[in-house]
Order: sequence, then C-alpha cells, then structure tokens
Amino acid sequence: MTDSSRRRALLEARYGQQATPENIIWNEQIETLLAHRSVRAFTDEPLPEGALETVVAAAQSASTSSNLHQWSLVAVSDPGTKAELARLTHGAKFAGFDFVAQAPSVLLWVADMSRSHEISVEQGGDPVVTDYLDSFLMSSVDAALAAQNGLVAAEAIGLGGVYLGSLRNHAKELADLIGLPAYAYVVFGMAIGTPDPHRPSAVHPRPAQDVVLHRERYRTRPTKEWIEDYEIAFKDFRTEYGLRDKTWSHSVVMGMGLEYMDGRENLRRTLEERGYLLR
Repeated sequence: MTDSSRRRALLEARYGQQATPENIIWNEQIETLLAHRSVRAFTDEPLPEGALETVVAAAQSASTSSNLHQWSLVAVSDPGTKAELARLTHGAKFAGFDFVAQAPSVLLWVADMSRSHEISVEQGGDPVVTDYLDSFLMSSVDAALAAQNGLVAAEAIGLGGVYLGSLRNHAKELADLIGLPAYAYVVFGMAIGTPDPHRPSAVHPRPAQDVVLHRERYRTRPTKEWIEDYEIAFKDFRTEYGLRDKTWSHSVVMGMGLEYMDGRENLRRTLEERGYLLR
C-alpha cells in the first residue's frame, strides 16, 4: 500500500463518508494518532521489557500545570488485583469489563495533590488551594494529559489500550484497594497490552471537523445540519463489524441520563472525603 492510499484509508476510517480534511500535514506520528483504536482484546504476553518506563517517560513529557506534576500512576499486573479491578468496572445497571482481568497490565492514572500538600505543610505553607474546585480540575487535567501521552507512546511501540472511566463507579473502593493517600483519586484506568491479532479492534468514526472546529468564535449549529451524516457513518461502522443496530443519538441520550452514572453520582462525596472540598 502506498503512503497516499494508506493515509486516505486512515481518513476514511476516521470520518466514513463524511467530508474529510484535504490538507493534513502527514508524518509517522500523525499516522499513529489517526490510527488510534480502543483495544479490549490482548495476547497473554506480558508488557515488553522497558515498555512501562517508556510510557511513563512519555507521560512525564506532557505539559503539567505550573510545573507541579500533580499526577501519579499505579501500574497493576498482579492477577488478583486485576480481577478486583475488573469487578469494580461493573455497576448496578451496566455490565463491566471482564477483559480487564486478562489484560497484561492496568494503569491507574491518579490526580495527585498529596505530594504538593505534604511539601507545603512541611515547609510551613498553607495548602488552602486543595479546598477549591480549580485544584481538582488542575490535577485531573494533568493526569489526562499524561495518560494520553502514555497511550500514544504505547501505540508507537506496538501496544494497544483502552481507557476505563467505569472505574469511577466505585471510586472509594478503588482508592482503598490501591492505598491512595488523601488529596488523590483515580481519574480513570487504562488496560494495555499487545493487541490480539485474532480479535482485532477497529477505528471508530468521528463527526466531521466542521462539527467540532470553530474559527475565532463558537458557532452554534442546529443538530439537523450535521447529525444525519454522522449517523450514516456510525451505522455503517456498526453494520460492518456486526454490532447491534442503534443510533449515535440513542447513545447520547443514554449517556446524558442519570442511569448512566451507575455509581458515579457518589463521586463528589468520595472526593470530599479525600480532601477535595470543591469550593
């Protein structure tokens, strides 16, 4: 396959039959990003020697607010702990992810203000910012930026992974399981490993760029102007891979309802118990 045909295939997979950008500045890193797919099926191989350190080095190369480094990573490979993590992805209303127990490693990305808090107290400071919503947001953003860098690095060395936001269904149990200190919580998990070639995943289509790209000012558009094209791409994808028939709009409605929370409605209480007062 030529470079141009491979790149055209990447754009078609990402956007379906919707309009695609014609002026992408291509290189190997951009191709890796556009080829991203969520991987939920892994071989039983452990992570290669040096893979975890590579992921962490890439994660530490992400931007971090005020150079405070308010995130941590707990890497789990113990079978018993992974089985507990798989259990914690289950909710009262929705099934969880049993594949978590089979993944070679599960990375728990932590918004972590515990180090900053401890340093401030030790040196006679008053770490009052931990009481405020911005500190929660800042540490959560730091963790997210680090995690995305880490996943891109994992994909660059032949691994794959998937985010596990469902671990917030049981945020308190999870914090207790891994012994988190105060002023820290798991933003999400990430199962990673070598993708199983016999159970391949696929690139999910995204809305066309003019849905999410605004130039100079936000431009409100009626849903009817763009949603039909994306629904076609969404349906074509699900049909091609034998997934049950449903619309993207249905997913949105479900994702915006209280039922979707499935335990996450308790997150604020857990955060407050962990020191984030969210003022």
